[in-house]
Amino acid sequence: MKPKQIPIILICCTAVMIFMILTGSAYAMMYRFSGGPSGGTFQYYASAVSTLSKQNRINVLASSSGGSIENIRLANSGKASFAVAYSGHLFQAENGLLPKDTRTYKNVLAVCYLYGAPAQLVVRADSGITETLQLAGKRVGTGNAGSGAAANCELFFSELGLWDKIKRNFLGYRQAADAFKNKQLDAFWIFSGFPNSAVIETALQNKIKLINLYPEAEKTRFLQKYPYFTKVVIPADTYKGVSTDTITFQDATLWVANKKVPADLVYRLLKIIYSQKGLEYMVSVHKSARAMSIQDGIHGIITPLHPGAAKFWQDNGILK
Repeated sequence: MKPKQIPIILICCTAVMIFMILTGSAYAMMYRFSGGPSGGTFQYYASAVSTLSKQNRINVLASSSGGSIENIRLANSGKASFAVAYSGHLFQAENGLLPKDTRTYKNVLAVCYLYGAPAQLVVRADSGITETLQLAGKRVGTGNAGSGAAANCELFFSELGLWDKIKRNFLGYRQAADAFKNKQLDAFWIFSGFPNSAVIETALQNKIKLINLYPEAEKTRFLQKYPYFTKVVIPADTYKGVSTDTITFQDATLWVANKKVPADLVYRLLKIIYSQKGLEYMVSVHKSARAMSIQDGIHGIITPLHPGAAKFWQDNGILK
């Protein structure tokens, strides 16, 4: 190699390296997106965002978890860059109001609204159970320990004076569905977008019904104490054999991020997800994503937004 060629080669190599750094930095970095237990809607969303991100050279890795409260802790500590969590839990965490946890979690910021997550209480159609209070002494799947489902189950059952009267089984949705099918549970609780895959599978093999939870909530101080829960109707025939509407309550499900995640990265991800192609893909992964839109992008958010998200929603005329 001639001596005069060496500087030219070095310049070319340097230019290529700089180009790779500038265009591939987001791909070189790995950002963990904490979803939820197997069979839960959280995990579908984490996987969907991961897929769309990787298609755009942003390395987002979906991982499973116990659910909302665990996700808030993971995102707060930086062990997860992104996560799915309930708006109510995020509000509680920011203000030191989580059950048996007075710490404040200030490093978790909202990104956007995903969908409404309604409470769903599944029992056998021939059980004779028509209201939650009849579960005293019964075996109930309450959701994973540390999950948002379990935390909300405790809130609701405690308000009914029932939490200490049931035989609690802290199981994920699929595990609870399996235990229910094997007659190891009398009921199981879901706090997830509908239709939920674990309930779908259960209904295919068992005759089930859902309990109307909102009327019971109205009879207590539950809705006054936790105003982020709102009324929702799960339409008849959402699940096989459930031929009437189910009146229940829901919380808003949010995409959240650690505050140290770069603002431009959050902005770029939102631009990808809220494109026409992105939203179509989200709906193809889970029907509850039909609730996602620019217009409802910050629906149900009562806590601070990530700076990258705030800019995105301002640029789209949603945030003043």
